[in-house]
Amino acid sequence: MIPHVSRLLELWRIAAHYRLDTLIPASELPPQARHAMRIIRLHPAAWASRELKNPLKLKEALETMGPLAIKMGQLLSTRRDLIPPEVLEQLVLLQDRVKPFDVQLAKKRVETSLKADLNVLFARFDEQPLAAASIAQVHTAALHDGREVVVKITRPDIRQQILQDFEILTWLGQKLETRLEAARALHLNEIIQDYRQVILNELDLTLEADNTRRMRHNFMGSSMMYVPEVYMDSPDVMVAERITGVPISDTTTFDRLGMDRAQLAEKGLTIFFTQVFRDNFFHADMHPGNVFVETLNPENPRFIGLDCAIMGELSKHDQMTVARMLLAVMNSNFMQLIQIVHQAGWIPPGTDQDALAREMRRTVGPMVSKPMDQLDFAGILLQVMDIARRFHLEIPPQLMLLLKTLVHVEGLGTDLYPQLDIWKLAKPILTEWVKQSMNPVKNLKEMGQQIPDLLLGAQDFPTLMIDSLNGLKNQSAWQAKQHKELQLLRLEMQQQQQRNWLFSMFILILLTISIISPWFIGVICLILASFAILFRANI
Repeated sequence: MIPHVSRLLELWRIAAHYRLDTLIPASELPPQARHAMRIIRLHPAAWASRELKNPLKLKEALETMGPLAIKMGQLLSTRRDLIPPEVLEQLVLLQDRVKPFDVQLAKKRVETSLKADLNVLFARFDEQPLAAASIAQVHTAALHDGREVVVKITRPDIRQQILQDFEILTWLGQKLETRLEAARALHLNEIIQDYRQVILNELDLTLEADNTRRMRHNFMGSSMMYVPEVYMDSPDVMVAERITGVPISDTTTFDRLGMDRAQLAEKGLTIFFTQVFRDNFFHADMHPGNVFVETLNPENPRFIGLDCAIMGELSKHDQMTVARMLLAVMNSNFMQLIQIVHQAGWIPPGTDQDALAREMRRTVGPMVSKPMDQLDFAGILLQVMDIARRFHLEIPPQLMLLLKTLVHVEGLGTDLYPQLDIWKLAKPILTEWVKQSMNPVKNLKEMGQQIPDLLLGAQDFPTLMIDSLNGLKNQSAWQAKQHKELQLLRLEMQQQQQRNWLFSMFILILLTISIISPWFIGVICLILASFAILFRANI
């Protein structure tokens, strides 16, 4: 059964009201998209709409649809290579220019959440929002000691809508997994559930505050990135240090200040690989509204890490697998790539690995020697997903957040410095990380650090042994008892079968006598047979 039909009808009405069917000419759309556009036009709201020439109709439509639609727009806003300029201009506004909620409600939310009067908390609170996005909006303020801060406040009453939308997505994901092999290979529904938890975590600003503190610790004293300090936090409000910088997309300012955009792009990519491999804690929502650059020192600018609500982590095994896969691609060693994927357990038994290696070489090979402006990472990713579908590969859901982040990173890098050679930069970083991770001296040192825990645990070893032996003894006694009960049950069933057979024969004899004997004897036999059946039924 389709969940939340009323919500689906509302989304249809919004799409029709804003005439989203007119965004892109039908001739430029694939057949499935043209069908969707025809469905939009069938709604009565499309007939009376006056939004046909509204230059911001897509932005306003996604705002009206809610947080998930805005998130989708933010992701697409980094893809200048895929989105027409007139559409992209609207999507960029979703990064930090979403319609704000009422300032009086914002003030009340701060006081309730931080349990203090606004005048006690701040020397100044600016009513005009600095920025507004899908989950929260930001106001500038000042503490009583003079420190300038930003106050992030979550939007009220959006949780229920998010839950409804994810129930619809779950239903859709289940349908797609039933019908499409590619959706099953991607574990689409697991991805949807993981992303559901990610978005719900965004609603709790104490989690973002903890992530920000952790990221700040990882880059403390770094010349590459600065992470603002968090001063106060609660589930609905976070107060943090105000920074001075411009969005990563503001290339005009970089050129005016004489910044080396190539150096800045290299620094950004180094930060990404550092987060993924050194720290295993990476920013997974890197749209331009969340990535800023300092302007105080144009000769050696730092990135500024903001909005650490959506963060990603990989297991040690997945970290090593991803690093080795990337190095195999950079070295154009596609048989090694397939062996790594096979060792990771992503390839089902019986797969033609030579054919798979040829497909990966054909698809991924040409991109290794190209600069970023000639790469179509999103298109290559779709081709790889198609290969995964045809060869029945199992792609772990935890890697999808990393792939989403890579799409963001490539989009940002393409804008900042299109000629960046990401492979030349990434190869030494990955090689060094793999060497360090596989360094036997380091591994022995880590084992040595675990010795005190092992020695402390050894004190409990005799007790654990006795408990285990007692457990085995009790289990053996239980199994013996179960075996005896099964034997008795089997004997009882055999006896029951014998009784059933004897009873059937007795009834059969009585019926035979009733047929071949005089009538009065037959009646007596039938009466006896009836009583016997009734008696048997009541036992």
